[in-house]
Amino acid sequence: MAMAPTVKVVLGSIAFAIFWVLAVFPSIPFLPVGRTAGSLLGAMLMVVFRVLTPDQAFAAIDLPILGLLFGTMVVSVYLERADMFKYLGKLLSWKSKGAKDLLCRISVISAISSALFTNDTSCVVLTEFILKITRQHNLPPHPFLLALASSANIGSSATPIGNPQNLVIAVQSKIAFGSFVFGILPAMLVGVVVNILILMCMYWKLLSSAQKDEEDATAEVVADGDVISHRFSPATMSHLTSLNSLEWNSRLESVNMQSSPNMSGQLNHVETLRNRINSTENEIHSDSFSVYESARNSSASKEITNDASSQKRDETVSSRRIESMDRSRDLSSMQFSSGDFATKWKRMLWKSCVYLVTIGMLIAFFLGLNMSWTALTAALALVVLDFKDAQPCFEKVSYSLLIFFCGMFITVDGLNKTGIPSALWDFMEPYARIDHAAGIVILALVILVLSNFASNVPTVLLLGGRVAASAAAISAADEKKAWLILAWASTVSGNLSLLGSAANLIVCEQAHRAPHFGYSLSFWKHLKFGVPSTIIITAIGLILIR
Repeated sequence: MAMAPTVKVVLGSIAFAIFWVLAVFPSIPFLPVGRTAGSLLGAMLMVVFRVLTPDQAFAAIDLPILGLLFGTMVVSVYLERADMFKYLGKLLSWKSKGAKDLLCRISVISAISSALFTNDTSCVVLTEFILKITRQHNLPPHPFLLALASSANIGSSATPIGNPQNLVIAVQSKIAFGSFVFGILPAMLVGVVVNILILMCMYWKLLSSAQKDEEDATAEVVADGDVISHRFSPATMSHLTSLNSLEWNSRLESVNMQSSPNMSGQLNHVETLRNRINSTENEIHSDSFSVYESARNSSASKEITNDASSQKRDETVSSRRIESMDRSRDLSSMQFSSGDFATKWKRMLWKSCVYLVTIGMLIAFFLGLNMSWTALTAALALVVLDFKDAQPCFEKVSYSLLIFFCGMFITVDGLNKTGIPSALWDFMEPYARIDHAAGIVILALVILVLSNFASNVPTVLLLGGRVAASAAAISAADEKKAWLILAWASTVSGNLSLLGSAANLIVCEQAHRAPHFGYSLSFWKHLKFGVPSTIIITAIGLILIR
């Protein structure tokens, strides 16, 4: 593609530069409007500067990608409501055997969940779980936060729905879902294992000392004799102190008494009647003795006997009344239990339907059905099965991300119209051909640098078509391989620095803002781990991807 006129090149470059600055530094002091507004500003400037016409700007928006992104977001919301991520959180602490075991669990669970539910969603949900678990076990948070973010990026590379850049690649390349997965899955599995080993090597002493401190703390608690059993639930992060049987029974009884407002009055009446019976029995014993003494010398024994009989009848009536109230209480308790059972059964049935619909969506992906319409169909099926107003669910969808994509599509298309990306690729293409090892290495380095400089999604939009066209000139198999290398390198390159991917920033922000568990993951701590991890794992993927 020939270069555009100089004016258009300059104005288009200015518009893209503004977009890039606000996308990478959303809180920049002179214009702290954020990424979404920055992408819309860049798109608007492309039209105002006449780099694009309004019709070209609207045509640049890729609706299939937006539909797929929206559908997967809605499905993720319903999976969260169906406690899927609660169960993932439970797996983190279930029968945990120390710091190293926890690190491995976080890496594996993060990778798998990111491949199925996107890396951003996994990081949002799991960050606070990890902070609370590390606080409970007195562990340093940063190795585990690094494991979460880096494994989420690596794991998300394995599927077209794992991250936004893979969505773009899957739609533009038209590679079948199953072919995409099996092409990258070996590299992903080995990459996760190698990532764990790198984390272990870098933080072995820290994890070992932390595990020893945890064991010492446990020993001190036992030695002091003040044994308190804490049942830790990652779902609610609650700590339940064990009670002795008397306290537990008394609390259960108080809960049962308070479970029905109508029963409380009846129970109070029962207690009153019981108190009256006790007082009546005392009166009967004392009066019986005096009656016996006076009956020997008085002719009034017959009347006293009648009074005693009357009191006994009152006692019998009161006892029967108490028995009737107890039966009424038991019947109400049975009705309450049956209603509670029905509610739990309906909840379990609904959750099963959510999981089945999600599995059906994944199967449809593997069968090669249109991914955008499949995701939208699954989302609407969940809305119908929920049988409620869907507004609360739709409010959880990140519309700002969808708008950001719209603006980014327009801005990147405007930059393409200037001819700058084509000129740069024409210069690089002879050295970045994938039919020899040196070309693959150079291509991976270009992707890595651009992904950290311009972010991974714009990099895919700028390079995707050009890399694929160059590889297609060699063979169809090389074209597919080029797309998969682009997906792998652009995703794993996000681990290089804290600013390399949205997942890193999400973990950093979530950790910093977590109530009572706040922790700041610094740029340099991440870079110290990110550079060797990114280089080694990217190289492994380039060897394994076929």
